[in-house]
Order: sequence, then structure tokens, then C-alpha cells
Amino acid sequence: YLVSVGVFAFLSLFCWTNGGKLLVVPMDGSHWLSMRSVLEALSQKEHKIVVVAPEVTLNVKPSERYTLKTYPVPLTREELGANMHSFTNALFERRPFLQRIATLYEKVQVLSDLYFSSCTNLLHNKDLMQYLEGSKFDAVLTDPVVPCGQILALHLSIPSIFFLRGLPCSFDLQAAQCPDPPSYVPRTFTGNSDHMTFIQRVENLFLKSSESFLCNFAYLPFEHLASDVLHRPITMKELLSHGSIWLKRMDFVFEYPMPVMPNIVFVGGINCGQRKPLSQ
Repeated sequence: YLVSVGVFAFLSLFCWTNGGKLLVVPMDGSHWLSMRSVLEALSQKEHKIVVVAPEVTLNVKPSERYTLKTYPVPLTREELGANMHSFTNALFERRPFLQRIATLYEKVQVLSDLYFSSCTNLLHNKDLMQYLEGSKFDAVLTDPVVPCGQILALHLSIPSIFFLRGLPCSFDLQAAQCPDPPSYVPRTFTGNSDHMTFIQRVENLFLKSSESFLCNFAYLPFEHLASDVLHRPITMKELLSHGSIWLKRMDFVFEYPMPVMPNIVFVGGINCGQRKPLSQ
């Protein structure tokens, strides 16, 4: 039911016109695989879709469902795959808490540099930017883990729809102004539940306090880039606060309950449309 409501809320943005124009700035990897099913549904309703992606990707491929616009980046597919694989391994490895944080900090720094370079190449590509400015899109659909799509949305002065699983350091909750008390809401990577012991709450508070340093380090270059493109100082939190709808691939069946704002819709079951029967 929640998945249907979320997709309906998203599709309703385009109901005022026959064949709306949607600009899509996706994340690569599994993020894209989820988003692609939404684009297929929109394409069936005769909306025009333009996907903007770097020339070097792991999963984003041309399709008859959308127009793919690419831009050059100083990176090979092998380098991208190796860095993504290294980050994923670090994300799921079982290590002592502080060791995990130190390792993730190192991996995030590398990935952040890659995505920042890609975003810079997009926003400074004069021919592509001129095309996007003249295309008169109705909205931007993007995964805000890399805020490049949101920078474009503000530059083009059009609404943005976020399609995400979550953001580091609870930037999504902060930007949407959701309550996020560290004494009750477990932080990412701790492995804690919503029923924490006193020691776990102290650990939670410690990580919450360190998030500003970790995430500001990773996202500070994007803040500078956004300020340069938009010609005004802007923070990551302010940048994301302009999101019109947050479609979150989450479900309270697997997550702890949390207070959310009316423009946050849970679509955690969206991947179930491609289900396959289990073998005997």
C-alpha cells in the first residue's frame, strides 16, 4: 500500500500535462537498478525522460525508455569498479566499532573525490548545460547521496524528487526537519536497535558528535561547488531542504519506527515487482 501511495505521489507531479519532461540524475550501482523500474513506469505513460550520467558507469546503459546524455570523466570503468568494490567490502566487514569508522572514513574520502570530479565535469560541461537549460524540464529525479542532481534542480529552478535509501550522517532527516534524538535513534554503522543499553546510547551519542566532522569533510567540496554554480553560499543541509518529495526505499518491517514529515513516503517494497519464486 505504501509503495503504491509513494509512486502515485510521484506520478501525480506530472498529471497536469500530457507527457511531462523529467530530468534524471542517478547514482550508479544498485541505486540505479531500483530507479530504472520507476522510469519504465513513467515511460509507459508517455513522459519524456532524459537521464544524465558520466560516460564511465557500471550499470547505467542506453534504453528505448529514455534518452541518455553522457559527459566525459577522467576515470576508467576498472578504476570505478575497484573503488566501489572496496567501499562495499569495508561497509559490510565485521570489525571493532572504531576500526570500522576509520576504514569507512578512508573509503568515503576516495569515493567522494570520484563523485565530486564527476559532478564538476557535468556542471562545467557548457554544451550539456546549455542543452539542459533549454529543455524546460518539469522536475528532477535524483539520488541525493551525491547532491549533483539537486544542484542542477536549483540551477534550473525546477522541483526535485529524491529517490534514496538513506543519507550519511542523517542528512536526510536534518534536511527534512525530522526529529532525530541520538538517545533513541540508532546511528548508521553501530548495529544498534531502537532498544539500546546505556553503553550503546553513549556510543550512539559519540558517533552523532563525530558525524559533523566526517560528513562535512566528505561534502564540503560539494558545498563549494554548489555555491559557485548558484552564486550564493549554501550548505549541504540547505541544499537538500529544497527537495519536494522524498521517496525512501525503506519499510518499518525492517527499520525502527521514526517520525517523518508529510513529504517523505516509504517505498521499501518497490523492488518486489521483479520477484522470482524460490527454488525447492
